[in-house]
Amino acid sequence: MGGRLTKNMTVHDELDLTTLLGEIQRGDAEAEARLFDRVYRELRQIASGLMGNERRDHTLQPTALVNEAAMRLIGDGSLGSLENRRHFFGAAAQTMRRILVDHARSRKTKKRGGDRARVPLSEQLPAEPVSSDLDEVMLDDALRELESLKPRQAQIVVLRRYGGLANDEIAELLGVKLRTVEADFSTAKAWLFGEIRDRSCGQASGFRM
Repeated sequence: MGGRLTKNMTVHDELDLTTLLGEIQRGDAEAEARLFDRVYRELRQIASGLMGNERRDHTLQPTALVNEAAMRLIGDGSLGSLENRRHFFGAAAQTMRRILVDHARSRKTKKRGGDRARVPLSEQLPAEPVSSDLDEVMLDDALRELESLKPRQAQIVVLRRYGGLANDEIAELLGVKLRTVEADFSTAKAWLFGEIRDRSCGQASGFRM
């Protein structure tokens, strides 16, 4: 999933994105549409990757995920507080995360826990050997806890899982060394795995050691 954003976006694109965010801060409503036109392809690629991890009968499709994320970002006024590409894609990643989790929680409520949303385990999320899938809601609960303890580690997981960025891209966006991102991500994976394992004890979580 990683490697798309910085490789697809030139220096000119980055400056243009920063300019558009500045225009939005100054109250130019038309700049919002130009902004999403500029980044739609990147967001659509991220959404496609995320939806590839979801159930085949998921009611939300990549285009709808991007559109809903755009509407939320515009509707809550958060675009006006974003200053650059790092801020924008961080906000977009968090928004897509919230949308997917909201859908998962809604479905879980309707099914009373009998049909949880699943997230296939890969090297992007806890890499320890487990044989089945993660519960999206359980993952979100664990991420919320990690955010309260280690905000940067949680941000790195979100940017990889929901933002489609590789470690080198995250290092550039966060202004830290690559080895710092790698270490934080490794620590976060181990912590999330342990937290999810503990939360799943006694539940039909669907994954095993």
